[in-house]
Amino acid sequence: MTTKHTKARNTRKRGLGFCVFRVFVFSWVTSAGTIVSAQTRAAILQAEDRRAPTANDLAILRSGSRSVDAETRRIAIRALGRLERPSLIPDIVPALRHALPEIRAEAANAIGQAAQGWKSERSAADARALTSAQSTLVARLKVEADPDVRAAITETLGRLPYAAASDVAEAERTLLAATASSSVTDRLGVVKGLEALARISRKIQPPSADAVVELRRLATASVGDGATASRIRRLALDALVTADAVDAPTLAAAAKDSDAQVRRDAMRAASTGSAHALAEAAEVLHDGLSDASPMVRLEALRGAPTCDAAMAAASDLDMHVVLAAYDALGRCGDVPDAATLLEQTLDDLSDVGSPRRWHRAAHALVALAIAQPERGAAKLPPFTTSRVWQLRLYAARAAAVMKDRATLEKLAANDDDDNVREAAVEGLTKLAGHDADAVYIANLTRSGNQVVRAAALALVDTPNMDAAKPALSAALRRLVKEGHDNSHDARAALEHALNIRSTSDAHRTHIVSTSDAHRMQEELRRLASPRARIAIRGVGTFELALFTSEAPLTVLKFAQLAESGYYNGLTFHRVVPNFVIQGGSPGANEYIGDATFMRDEVGLWPHVRGAVGISTRGHDTGDAQIFIDLVDNPRLDHVYTVFAQVLNGMDVVDQILEGDVIDRIEILP
Repeated sequence: MTTKHTKARNTRKRGLGFCVFRVFVFSWVTSAGTIVSAQTRAAILQAEDRRAPTANDLAILRSGSRSVDAETRRIAIRALGRLERPSLIPDIVPALRHALPEIRAEAANAIGQAAQGWKSERSAADARALTSAQSTLVARLKVEADPDVRAAITETLGRLPYAAASDVAEAERTLLAATASSSVTDRLGVVKGLEALARISRKIQPPSADAVVELRRLATASVGDGATASRIRRLALDALVTADAVDAPTLAAAAKDSDAQVRRDAMRAASTGSAHALAEAAEVLHDGLSDASPMVRLEALRGAPTCDAAMAAASDLDMHVVLAAYDALGRCGDVPDAATLLEQTLDDLSDVGSPRRWHRAAHALVALAIAQPERGAAKLPPFTTSRVWQLRLYAARAAAVMKDRATLEKLAANDDDDNVREAAVEGLTKLAGHDADAVYIANLTRSGNQVVRAAALALVDTPNMDAAKPALSAALRRLVKEGHDNSHDARAALEHALNIRSTSDAHRTHIVSTSDAHRMQEELRRLASPRARIAIRGVGTFELALFTSEAPLTVLKFAQLAESGYYNGLTFHRVVPNFVIQGGSPGANEYIGDATFMRDEVGLWPHVRGAVGISTRGHDTGDAQIFIDLVDNPRLDHVYTVFAQVLNGMDVVDQILEGDVIDRIEILP
């Protein structure tokens, strides 16, 4: 029997629209009676962390998946799925019949994750096995009584890596049949499945006419303004945009939706595909330019980048819209007023040395370089010698646009910052090719992984191999000796330039394979339900809820680094409005993070606005850099680890600009 308090709590949970399964609360070590289970769970995490390379590791996971302890069984099933080995699906399937819905939902998701191993070339037997896995899920859906589990099954049916049109059609038929349910949880699961199916399998079999009709209904359904209802409309509209099937009534309704993210998607629809040709599209974009939400104005500007719109948006109250407007002005070289506006922005550089004041000038410089190269060249010199390295970085980008080889060579050879050198080397590669090999060779001695990688790639197929080979080999030996996981990309580039067999994974290590199990248990107990408070210099603070249950090792690593002061003083170096912000790199770039890679812990929590993930450059390559979703990003689901969710202060996150400094991260019990 459900109490009134529990009903209210579940209503709030589902109202957030973030989660389609019940949160399974646990304690790692609560009493002497649970120590054995906690030790077993630690062994499961260690085997998963090693990616179960041995028969013994697999035996640990298989044994855990049959444990009488529910939480032990759940994490073992999840681990089997995270290995992404389709051969392990038979070990997961029995859990679809477990008494607890939490475990059944985890099993459905684990089958979808294990099936990702079929993305590479598969045999006829593999194709039959995938069809069998699909049939198993379809059969379970017919008898499943719990809406959260049904939602997990329908989402999984949409994201299986199908290769046959018949399998895609069967998945679609099953999903459409499931829309008959009146449960909002069911509808969310179905629309997640349809969105994934439209995105992942569109080249095999695009959505049918029946699916398009249903998606249009879901995108405009008057089911209330709750968070879950809004999310259903967003996902349905995303699927329609992917399928190029947004019609005039759907576009008009979405453009006036109460949810800002739906209106943002309407701007995307109005500017892409066949919807762009609709008579209503121009009006939708025009109205979007004055929308109350910055994310809608920004998307409308991207969709209707007229010079008049860009000039008007250059005085917007939101800095991200302003910077997008300056970027758009680069296409307005034949509009005198646009070039004049850019020049006026660059005439007074008195305050660009102040924190958070350099962005407008940086974007204006690159835009002027595109619009009027001669006038851009006149404004370039002060930027190449600025004390703000980001301005020198943008100077390198502007020089590349203007084909200014002398400036690029100067920055690549003499700048103190490796991010500036990287940009200059990349510009030189396109402009001078192997004529600048001497500059690339000199940069192979730099400490920054990013510039070593850029220099190595510039030397691929060089005709000057006699001169380049000693420097390439020395750089590779140095990085191999250092043994840092995060030099993986630089090592791979060096090997490519040397045309040798890749050894770039030779030094991969893991964070708990040699850890003391008891200490790990104690840390997981301490972090059973923690929060983190992040202070951004000159902007404000925001708090995160950390998901120890869903991504235990990621939370452990994040908490350890935060408490050691690792993140203090680092920056958010990548800001992509209406997508993500990324930070936590000691080198302020994506190629330098913590020395030891973290493994992925993808799970059921989706990449909704405010979700916090770990940046990677391939499987299990997280180096403690974090990113925050600024909007719902379903294409990131089940690909990037989500280990936290913004609890409060999302307005602070929205204000973060490139280069903003993390003053400190506190872990709050």
